[in-house]
Amino acid sequence: MPNRTFNRLLLTGAAGGLGKILRDTLKPFAHVIRLSDIATLAPARGSHEEVQRCDLADKQAVDALVEGVDAIVHFGGVSTEHAFETILGPNICGVYHIYEAARRHGVKRVIFASSNHVIGFHKQSETLDATSPRRPDGYYGLSKSFGEDVAMFYFDRYGIETLSIRIGSSFPAPQNLRMMHTWLSYDDLTQLIERGLFTEHIGHTIVYGASANAHTWWDNRYAAHLNYQPKDSSERFREQVEKLPKPAADDPSMVYQGGVFVAAGPFGDE
Repeated sequence: MPNRTFNRLLLTGAAGGLGKILRDTLKPFAHVIRLSDIATLAPARGSHEEVQRCDLADKQAVDALVEGVDAIVHFGGVSTEHAFETILGPNICGVYHIYEAARRHGVKRVIFASSNHVIGFHKQSETLDATSPRRPDGYYGLSKSFGEDVAMFYFDRYGIETLSIRIGSSFPAPQNLRMMHTWLSYDDLTQLIERGLFTEHIGHTIVYGASANAHTWWDNRYAAHLNYQPKDSSERFREQVEKLPKPAADDPSMVYQGGVFVAAGPFGDE
């Protein structure tokens, strides 16, 4: 558990799949959690919650959203592969708006929900660390790569510290063989966010978001200062996952770290 709490913590994307989980698990980290999404959110459940609808593509709305908060957990935006025009507003303009608002309002700590799709075109035979070349596997991955660059720039220029979590596959259970490598339990995700919020002097740290799975493609040596110690493992699901039909050896889900994202699109061709 953290050794201190924030007065007000902002969670964007609070209506999304992970946002709904974090709405509850982040409670110990702040006296008040401000919840935001473009989608409809359930009303505040008490004085410890604030609900504020916001379109991340609207710079003025994001500025008002960030006013009065002490730290930001930024999980808002489109979370799957789409046409560039769909990604542009919430993911690319949105992350810029978040950091500009943080600069204007003196917020010095951000948790950025990046993604394994930043490196999705690497083969599953490779082991990667935070210094490995990025190889985005689509427009979604490109938007997350851009977000990591924005986080680095705002640290170098303005001293805003960020933990960029390259989230693997955060679901109740792994859904296929690829996810046996990339699975991240909700408890381990919450621990990563906790470490990002309360570890001193993180600068801009990139960490691969995965649980203590038996087989991994990712090396977190450059995030050792976080003292992230995942408690869960995908191994307890192996028997049920291996009963599923196995894709062909040349299927993207068996070749690339980003799985089927590498084959999505193109979008909008006549």
